[in-house]
Amino acid sequence: MSSSNLGVTAAKGFRAAGVTAGIKASGTPDLALVVNDGPSFAAAGVFTSNRVKAAPVLWSQQVLKGGRVAAVILNSGGANACTGPAGFQDTHTTAERVGAALEVSSGEVAVCSTGLIGERLPMDLLLPGVELAARELTATGGESAAIAIKTTDTVHKTAQVSTGGWTVGGMAKGAGMLAPGLATMLVVITTDAAVESAELDAVLREATRTTFDRVDSDGCMSTNDTVLLLASGASGIAPEQAEFAAAVQQVCADLARRLIGDAEGAGKDIRIDVTDAATEDEAVLVGRTIARNNLLKCAIHGEDPNWGRVLAAIGTTDAAFDPDQLDVAINGVWVCRGGAVGEDRSLVSMTDRQVVITARLNAGQAAATVWTNDLTADYVHENSAYST
Repeated sequence: MSSSNLGVTAAKGFRAAGVTAGIKASGTPDLALVVNDGPSFAAAGVFTSNRVKAAPVLWSQQVLKGGRVAAVILNSGGANACTGPAGFQDTHTTAERVGAALEVSSGEVAVCSTGLIGERLPMDLLLPGVELAARELTATGGESAAIAIKTTDTVHKTAQVSTGGWTVGGMAKGAGMLAPGLATMLVVITTDAAVESAELDAVLREATRTTFDRVDSDGCMSTNDTVLLLASGASGIAPEQAEFAAAVQQVCADLARRLIGDAEGAGKDIRIDVTDAATEDEAVLVGRTIARNNLLKCAIHGEDPNWGRVLAAIGTTDAAFDPDQLDVAINGVWVCRGGAVGEDRSLVSMTDRQVVITARLNAGQAAATVWTNDLTADYVHENSAYST
């Protein structure tokens, strides 16, 4: 297996496995286990801000308060969300089974689930799957783990950066319900750098803020979003925080970009650059509002450079701007200048997969980038048939 696919096992001190427990009716892999063999077990996590939180999120939030994670168990094929006290007990039982199999405390086992909301997990299948995954753990198991957490994903998603004798690697899943609220999707990032949990937390929150939190595929926030960062310290190297932060940022950005590239039914990846805003928060607000405009997303799908829909979206925000000072470019052609007609829209080529929309507010020096995708008939079909 090539090192480029190792993901969560690219860093020293980690083993992983991906197995078929039978949770998915399709019979494809559906259970992943990632284990930190130390010597350090420092960890940090960022979770959905949706007030309706899945049982594994509630459990893992408690685990992360201790700043130590020895293992992460992840299942696809069921979200274990909106399942009441019994669903929380299922999560607790899962963590206990992992703890017993690995001889670690269940209080240091994070749990992640993804799939349909409102149904209990088949524990009679999941728990034996835990035993199987524990037996199949390997230092090259990162790719099989990434495959096992897919739901509607068409490809598995891994990334890694190695520098100065230490490594950051990660895996992610997500193709629908991609909208932020601190974090998005299920993501596990690992490093063999020697970094304490407080620094991990600061670095992860900043990286997430400018990557996963700016992926907005369909405006729908999941109940299960989890991003975890685990450090084994196995390299024995303690990098400078800025250097470490840059590596984590790069892995997060790579994974976030892969998520947008695999969004359900998408034909276009849309990068929205908001520039010259009064504040970064306002730049993000404008970018997110443009990203969630279904009329615009349909136009992009039809390769129609309809800049009027961009202006209409900007106008619904309370960001600082003068409507007569707005400029919009699509793929480098300034089709709107001063809130009116700019260059000839026929100059815009939209045949490539990526479309770049630049919205210049002319109200300050702040900027932000938000990624989204077009709205297609395939997206509608996939989400109308999802539970059947």
